[in-house]
Amino acid sequence: MIASSRSLEFREEMAADIAAVHAVERSAFGRENEANLVDILRSNGNVLSFVALLAGQVIGHILYSPVSLDSDGETRSRWLGLAPMAVSPDYQRQGIGSGLITYSLRECGDRGFDAVFVLGHPDYYPRFGFFPARRKGFSCEYPVPDEVFMARELRPGCLAGYSGVIRYRSEFSSV
Repeated sequence: MIASSRSLEFREEMAADIAAVHAVERSAFGRENEANLVDILRSNGNVLSFVALLAGQVIGHILYSPVSLDSDGETRSRWLGLAPMAVSPDYQRQGIGSGLITYSLRECGDRGFDAVFVLGHPDYYPRFGFFPARRKGFSCEYPVPDEVFMARELRPGCLAGYSGVIRYRSEFSSV
């Protein structure tokens, strides 16, 4: 990981970070789609958004929003979807993303959230406690391989007794 002496910090996004977050998302993905998605999700409310800063400059971002369970159509107020996550290209592969995920998952748990779902690389997310969601009877609304749709219980056993299709907020259809 990048040296802590270089003042790496993680915190909740503030209004002053919005333009920098947009720039990080755009540069990390090489297009506007994810950056615009973050802007839309944020403007519609009900998100948790965290940033990584180095010497006060935003270099990473992660966003969580509620997901719903298709079997009953209810939005699970304590279940979140992690997406998107981005680190500025100049700072990738230095542990910034790992630190951001670790910090933000702890924050989500501390704020009373029960579970997080993610569409992500099956060699990356398991190190943070994610497992294939299919193991607990969940699938994703998008046609993706089972191994890339993962879940993490922030409160052990919170997914027991549930199964079905996890649906992200409608804003995700714009990506």
